[in-house]
Amino acid sequence: MILVSECLTGVNCRMDGKSKLIPEIKKLVDEGQAVPVCPEVLGGLPTPRTPSEIVDGRVVNAAGEDVTEAFTRGAQEVLRICRESGCTAAVMKSKSPSCGCGLIHNGRFDGGLTAGNGVCTQLLLDAGIPVMTEKEFLEK
Repeated sequence: MILVSECLTGVNCRMDGKSKLIPEIKKLVDEGQAVPVCPEVLGGLPTPRTPSEIVDGRVVNAAGEDVTEAFTRGAQEVLRICRESGCTAAVMKSKSPSCGCGLIHNGRFDGGLTAGNGVCTQLLLDAGIPVMTEKEFLEK
């Protein structure tokens, strides 16, 4: 069983109110091999929502509001779901302040990237759950 970012399954839960459907990932969910989650929605944020990026260790939205607590709460809920579902790996949406793995937006809201992990991905990695992006998944 693997954990997957829900937006990759075609659910319109991204900050822009859209999805990033990857048919191969949706198929895993449909076949009962994957559990979809959206850390930001689980943390109480609406869809759509103001874009957020990690700035100096905090998650801040483009309006300047600190939304770290919602991101942390969502990440903790994802980890709980991961454990209860027996997931042994995760495929998370690249570049996201929640789900990014290896590269995330740089905190300047200019489209640039920087090395790092999203809040949820880091929590999963710290708990020993291997994480890859959808791009890495498709390359395997």
